[in-house]
Amino acid sequence: MKRRQFIHKTLGVSLGLNAFNLECASTQIPKKTSGQFFKIKKQKGRWLLINPKGEPFWSIGLNHVDAATLRHLNSGEIWAKKYDNSMKKWLASVQKDLMDWGFNTLGWNQELVTFNAQNKQHSRSFTYEEYQWLDMPYCHLLPFIESHQWETETRLPDIRSKGFEEWCDYVARDQCARMKEDPNLIGYFFTDCPTWVHNRTDNAWKAPLFDPDKLKSSAGKKDLFDLASTYYRVITASIKRYDSNHLILGDRYEAMQPLPEAVIKAALPYVDVFSFQCFAATNTIGEKMQRWANFTNKPILLADSATWLPSKTDGWPPKEDRHIDAIEYGNILETLSQNPNCIGFHLCGAYLRNKVRRYGLKDAVDELDVSTLAIKKINLHHQKWVKSTLN
Repeated sequence: MKRRQFIHKTLGVSLGLNAFNLECASTQIPKKTSGQFFKIKKQKGRWLLINPKGEPFWSIGLNHVDAATLRHLNSGEIWAKKYDNSMKKWLASVQKDLMDWGFNTLGWNQELVTFNAQNKQHSRSFTYEEYQWLDMPYCHLLPFIESHQWETETRLPDIRSKGFEEWCDYVARDQCARMKEDPNLIGYFFTDCPTWVHNRTDNAWKAPLFDPDKLKSSAGKKDLFDLASTYYRVITASIKRYDSNHLILGDRYEAMQPLPEAVIKAALPYVDVFSFQCFAATNTIGEKMQRWANFTNKPILLADSATWLPSKTDGWPPKEDRHIDAIEYGNILETLSQNPNCIGFHLCGAYLRNKVRRYGLKDAVDELDVSTLAIKKINLHHQKWVKSTLN
């Protein structure tokens, strides 16, 4: 049975900071070091992720995993009674769910938690200890710069300044130095949807990083290349100073916004995998990913994408609950599997449906969404394809 036929047939069917610190302090985290880490390799014309065991690994990831949803007042006593106010116990349950649903990677844990005229915020990143409790492959985003296309509060730094270089060194020293021996870490992202030459209406006061009008001249294009080269050089050097073991996954570019080739050319010497967000029809996603695969001749990752039901949305953020369109999810997986540069797809989940995103694989009382079992069947089918094709 063809994969597309299979997909359609299948688818007929309040934690306080002190409490968290005490939990971390009272739990010894074993030092995991195998001496082996995720690598990339080109084999028989196809780029592959290779896991620490030396096996081909196609990353099927879920994004946006945040426990605070379970602490809403209307969630009852689930957090206290089911999880004993323990992130460790909850993350063990998360790992069990993700593996059962056919996901093999935590793509990016931070979840959208506020979205209004005053602020548009994600939840915090997991700590080193929390990643150890989750105990599965993961990618980690480092907060070098707040140039996310939705972010409305933070002034952009002077990338060429000593201050930016000092901040990058601190971020890497604070986080990468602790994670450098973790074989579960696939690699590091930089910025989610950076505004290199585009902006949004509500953050026009600070964006973009580079004036797009300057791209009308060759001198302007060179200036952008030089600026981006400094950005990637400084950040990568900071990471490598403290962790030379893990992959550089770079920015998570917004594929549906202008993205000058000068930026990608500047990143080429520094980035191991080119990562993209792309919310579009499946054929458009395929075209965008193939375009950058051809341009970079490097591995690419669809780091964030999803489609929803009902397909007609009521704006962003949505005003009503939605569900992931599992048929289109399967179609995207199938399309990406035909791209020999693609090493994975991370679903814009989320794990729990909160009051901002309004969709997820579980709801605020920890019950399965109607789309979850269908997504599980698609993931397990895709894993069979990985084993039969890539090994």
